[in-house]
Formats: sequence, structure tokens, C-alpha cells
Amino acid sequence: MTSPALRQRYLADSITTATPGRLLVMLYDRLCLDLSRGVDALAAQDRENASELLLHAQDILLELQGSLRPDAWAGGPELASLYSYLLAELMRANIKQDADSVRRCLAMVEPLRDAWREAVETLPATNGAS
Repeated sequence: MTSPALRQRYLADSITTATPGRLLVMLYDRLCLDLSRGVDALAAQDRENASELLLHAQDILLELQGSLRPDAWAGGPELASLYSYLLAELMRANIKQDADSVRRCLAMVEPLRDAWREAVETLPATNGAS
């Protein structure tokens, strides 16, 4: 197998064997990466790449929003509202090519990612996955 093929298989295996909590953190990690790269692309005036990254970030937010059960816990409705806000803000930022808006979104997402990561790491591993 070639190196790219091995990497792809490793990533696929990581996803299929991850716990639901770890999958959530992986989504947040990728969301932060897309937003960070989107800011860089906007700064470099690479409109096409920036748009692609921001659209992918929106796809992740839609996945997070769709999997959220707001009635399952007290903070659920607020998190649903935040996802809606972030989606609208990223759509606007993409249209206007506004790096500052993307930076503000990233500043809101990073603490969430860190909190979810901390929560997942404190949970006992289940099904043999870590």
C-alpha cells in the first residue's frame, strides 16, 4: 500500500472504531481546522479555497445540529441556538469574504471543542475503544 492509501485507511479505521464522544470531538477538531484555514485563505485572497473551507465548516455544523437532541439536557436549546447563529454567520462571512467574522466564530467554537474533549476524556472507555 502507498503512503496516502495507508493514511486513508488509518483515518477510516479511526472513525469506524471511535466512540460517539470521540466522533464529536473529531467533528469539532475539523470544524476548528476549517475555520482556521478559512481565515488564512481569506487573508491570502484565495476566495475559492476559503469558500470551500467555509462550506465544509457549515456542513459540519449542520451535522452537529442534526445530531443534537436539545431536549435531552438543560444546555441543549442554547447549543442549538449557537449552531444556528454560527451557520448564519458563516454564510454571511462567506458571501462577504469577512475574515473577522470567521475569526469570531472560531473563538466561539474552540472553547466548546476543548470542553467536549475534556468531558470525553473523563468518561470511561466503552466497547474497547478509546
